[in-house]
Amino acid sequence: MSRRPPQEPAAGGPGPHGAATRAPRRGLAGVPPILLGVGGVHAAALAGVLAAPAAWPWALGAALGSHALVTALSLTPRTRLLGPNLTRLPPAHAARGEVALTIDDGPEPRVTPAVLDLLDAHGAKASFFCIGARVARHPELAREIVRRGHRVENHSARHRHDFALLGPRGYRAELAAGQALIQAATGVAPTYFRAPAGFRNPWCWPALLDADLRLASWTRRGFDTRERDPARVLRRLSRGLAAGDILLLHDGHGAAGSHDGAVVLRVLPDLLALLRERSLRAVALPVPPEGHA
Repeated sequence: MSRRPPQEPAAGGPGPHGAATRAPRRGLAGVPPILLGVGGVHAAALAGVLAAPAAWPWALGAALGSHALVTALSLTPRTRLLGPNLTRLPPAHAARGEVALTIDDGPEPRVTPAVLDLLDAHGAKASFFCIGARVARHPELAREIVRRGHRVENHSARHRHDFALLGPRGYRAELAAGQALIQAATGVAPTYFRAPAGFRNPWCWPALLDADLRLASWTRRGFDTRERDPARVLRRLSRGLAAGDILLLHDGHGAAGSHDGAVVLRVLPDLLALLRERSLRAVALPVPPEGHA
């Protein structure tokens, strides 16, 4: 069954591990906090110039510096300064020895079915962050992901390379289209969103509130879109691995392995065996309580 239609979000702010209650969309509450800060810097700079015109270089520097900060944050996938962002599982899930496995950029007919078979063989679950356009091309594969007990989440409609440059209207369109395409194929509305490459600007947060989505990034990633060596990918994922981590791999846009097939197909068996050795369990991202991001 699909989730209930989006409702007016409840009040709140960022909590531990990226969990947060959702802020009300009234007045300035729907404006990204970082933009309120930038607006404050601009107002202070203008006031400074009006009071002391000779100080204009300092005022200009402050304004440019605030824009540079926003740009840097937009290229920092795990930051929570652009809004709530799940980077680790909640403590209760970590206490149960759970590690979230997330797989991006599919569905890919040449790879995803084999990924599903590997997960089945190890009794593991995962969240698949799927591109809406790919789901529309392969709806039966998206349905198969759900049928096997995994979750399909929103990875945007088209995986645009300029995603971090979009404005409010562009974000709303990409998120809404991704939701519609995935729900049409699977019958289930995604709960989470992950930006392409994790990059987004402050206007993504209001669009997430509008779409009733929660942003999820990761704790550690294997960089398997460009790394062809499965051993190196596994080392990146396993270095410092702990309960509560969120791991990122790709079934789409993945690098070709040193043998036949995508790197993920060579990494997953060893990764899942390692989790079992450490008494950890691979799970999908949990469905958050209502009223929480």
